Amino acid sequence: MADVLAAAQVIDGPTEELLQRLSLATADLVPHRAVAQLASQCASTPVTAYGDPAVSGAITGADLAGLLGTVTAGHPWQGVIPIAGAQHPVLAISSDRAPRGSVVVFVLTDDRAVPVDQLQALWDVVTAHMYRLTLEREPGAIAQNRAVAEARNDLAAELGEAHAATLATILGVLRNQRIDDAAARTMAVELALNGLAELRTDTQRDRVCSGEEPAGRAFDRLADSLRALLRHGPVELEVDAPGNDQLVPAAVAHAARVAVRSVVLAMLTQDDVRRIRVAWRWDGKELVSTVRDDGPGLLANVLDLGQLSERLRLHEGDLDLDAVPGWGLTARITVRTSQAPQTVTSDPLSPLGARELEVLERLSQGHRNRSIADDLHISESTVKFHVANILTKLAVASRTQAAALYHASAAV
Repeated sequence: MADVLAAAQVIDGPTEELLQRLSLATADLVPHRAVAQLASQCASTPVTAYGDPAVSGAITGADLAGLLGTVTAGHPWQGVIPIAGAQHPVLAISSDRAPRGSVVVFVLTDDRAVPVDQLQALWDVVTAHMYRLTLEREPGAIAQNRAVAEARNDLAAELGEAHAATLATILGVLRNQRIDDAAARTMAVELALNGLAELRTDTQRDRVCSGEEPAGRAFDRLADSLRALLRHGPVELEVDAPGNDQLVPAAVAHAARVAVRSVVLAMLTQDDVRRIRVAWRWDGKELVSTVRDDGPGLLANVLDLGQLSERLRLHEGDLDLDAVPGWGLTARITVRTSQAPQTVTSDPLSPLGARELEVLERLSQGHRNRSIADDLHISESTVKFHVANILTKLAVASRTQAAALYHASAAV
């Protein structure tokens, strides 16, 4: 009964005060400084926060988007994330009661473990309520707002990644002990000028180009940019070109280049990475990019890739991460062309990749995440990532529903 009363207290009132009511209703259960929400179905104001102004005023979509892509519905996550340059203990709770999910983040007063069962049920109710309110708006206005917001978010992310690539290249020069100070300064200035010029022209040129280009040439452009990024650092780049010159839509090639660069930048933030290998495969319908490193193989090291996963998913793409401790991280990026004909299939599992099928098979047998991780020699975090992707691709709300779909498919 207490849970029902708490839910009623939270959803009863003006929408703009919902987080304030949520904070008051959970203050005793979860001591926190602030609470924030990221709801990808809300295009106009996807991030809202309430609480201590020093914290709530500093929270951005970039801080939370990684959690939206990696925290699985029904499996709250407690850990530490950066907010405004400082590390904060948080509790993140994801819900799948809206098509694109939502995440609430409590910025905790300390790192003590907190009870989560009641909070998960409460957030499910709140998410369903908020999604129902968005459906009551005029559909045309929702679609227009979402399209504008997605375009804005894509451009902001791409510009941020371009800035990061330029800064990483400059830092590589300045840290290189084999280059004397005078030469390093000269090279850094040149790189900064080149970076400014590329920011003014490259993204715009890629975006306005609506034609096609040979896959090999498109990959060469990516390889050249990655060589420039890694030239003055300790990481060796290996490339595996598509092997054919079939024409690929420029928009698809651009999306793949941006995604690969995001993954490479995330990999470079890890310690002990000495080699990164990038490969492309284009079959006329899907452009699949595979990026591998030889780093520590910990998914927690690249949590920000959850933002990329969400961006790709909004555009019918996929990011599949496989982290093996001690062996490295593998990212598989799939970008689909909107011109590709939709294949009618009777197999409901056809959207899943090979690794996702392996995870689903064991999930359908009742195995928990730890057992699946041990069986497949991957981390438990990687299993959670795969399970989240499986639920999204199969359009189901729970592991039980996914297992039932697997058994139904096997029986055919």
